[in-house]
Amino acid sequence: MDVTANSSVSVGEGDGKVVFAQDAKLSLIAGPCQMESRDHAFMMAGELKELCGKLGIGLVYKSSYDKANRTSISGKRGIGLETAMEIFADLKKEFGFPVLTDIHTEEQCAVVAETVDILQIPAFLSRQTDLLVAAARTGRVINVKKGQFLAPWDMKNVLAKFTQSGNPNVLLCERGASFGYNTLVSDMRSLPIMASLGAPVIFDATHSVQQPGGQGASTGGDRTMVPVLARAAVAVGVAGVFLETHQDPDNAPSDGPNMVYLKDMPRLLEKLLALDAVAKAA
Repeated sequence: MDVTANSSVSVGEGDGKVVFAQDAKLSLIAGPCQMESRDHAFMMAGELKELCGKLGIGLVYKSSYDKANRTSISGKRGIGLETAMEIFADLKKEFGFPVLTDIHTEEQCAVVAETVDILQIPAFLSRQTDLLVAAARTGRVINVKKGQFLAPWDMKNVLAKFTQSGNPNVLLCERGASFGYNTLVSDMRSLPIMASLGAPVIFDATHSVQQPGGQGASTGGDRTMVPVLARAAVAVGVAGVFLETHQDPDNAPSDGPNMVYLKDMPRLLEKLLALDAVAKAA
């Protein structure tokens, strides 16, 4: 069943409801890259929930149960699907926000969709038709990362795989394009181009500063550029921003060089909300 993509995508219920739309107030997808433990998840979730409550910004809590595309076979993969789903369920019950996590295989889609509100398609898998169709058929909201190898206008074909499978609730996520070795660049033109396809656009500021494989056996990055790119994207106009954060990113099990220090999130979000208000003023 072919449907038209929704220009406004809602997720969650009650006070935890989050709306993503190009003309709505900025919403946030945030959390640590990898789910480390129940205690760590609850600590991070509590801090983010309190902060977003003070700022009046919608929060989707993000964390990955399995980092399947590590640079090295020795890279830490994560806490595992079954344990993570139990923690996600408890986080939703405690804090009332919707949650997001990655899926990597067709078989994971239905299992993860029983608990998780937004299924995320990793950039490297953004053209895997069977995976996209399986995710669409769960009926859950989809956040699909634009492949580092794709032009923004090529996302029309990715979007069509979801809508032609009957799911109009799709977020298109920019996270940089490959540019030479171990380098990504963010072309801000991609944001309005993808928005013209009809779905809300998310800017992933933390993965956009990655240096894939840049540390030899792991991915490097430059977190000092996260605020720069995030401000630029919000000034252009987006439905939401994706920010991975950690209280001690230099000792995090994955993507530490890209993650924002938790203590720096308040000031960054304040600036982004101020820019968002200007960008979306009538």
